[in-house]
Amino acid sequence: MVTDKAARENMRIGVIISDEPRINDEIRVSQVRLIGPNGEQVGVIATSVALNLAKEANLDLVEVAPNAKPPVAKLIDYGKFKYNEKIKAREARRNQSTAEIKEIRFRLKIDDHDFEVKKGHVTRFLSGGDKVKVTIMLRGREQSRPIGGVELLRRLAADVEEYGSIESAPKQEGRNIIMTLAPKGKKVHTQSEQRRRGDQSRAERQARQAARLAAKQEAQQQAAKEAMSAVSSETSTKKNSTKEGSNAEDEN
Repeated sequence: MVTDKAARENMRIGVIISDEPRINDEIRVSQVRLIGPNGEQVGVIATSVALNLAKEANLDLVEVAPNAKPPVAKLIDYGKFKYNEKIKAREARRNQSTAEIKEIRFRLKIDDHDFEVKKGHVTRFLSGGDKVKVTIMLRGREQSRPIGGVELLRRLAADVEEYGSIESAPKQEGRNIIMTLAPKGKKVHTQSEQRRRGDQSRAERQARQAARLAAKQEAQQQAAKEAMSAVSSETSTKKNSTKEGSNAEDEN
């Protein structure tokens, strides 16, 4: 709960947070339309009464709709509310789609094998949801005949059209010809995928450990049974030998 003392201290030292709602004693209007902690509509009551209700419930009075007539206020634990909002914002940032721009460079005179390798990189980047900046580097007299570089870039775009499309058409910039490809799919959230794979790998590892432990325990139990059986057999043999010896002495 945000205390009135803390609020007054912030006001005293000049802390101003424009995007924060007014809470508790910061609410200066005479009346508010109050909403209870569970969303129930209490109605229009004096702000002083609403503040007393907040104190009795160990909650904060938070102005959620300042422009309403009268303003709407709600009874909530403001500290907990801010914490939950921070967690939600963190999750939103973690799950947001953030496309990166990858860069691939070609020489105009590139052989088919190298072209296929470069194309594979472009395909992988586009499949992952990233944009790709493709640059053809011209040398010497190649700068006077850029059409070959343009045709090479268009060939590449045609080969990867399943995964991306041309965002910026091929154009010459100094000694280079540049084209930008944009992915057709959204950015893959690698952190979530890595976390899922990590959980799966951890579960598999724990299952293997449990299986090894169970096998070891079973082997120990089997060894114990065999040892007990051997001891029992040896004891039985000794008893039989002793009994046979006694019988022989009796016969004598």
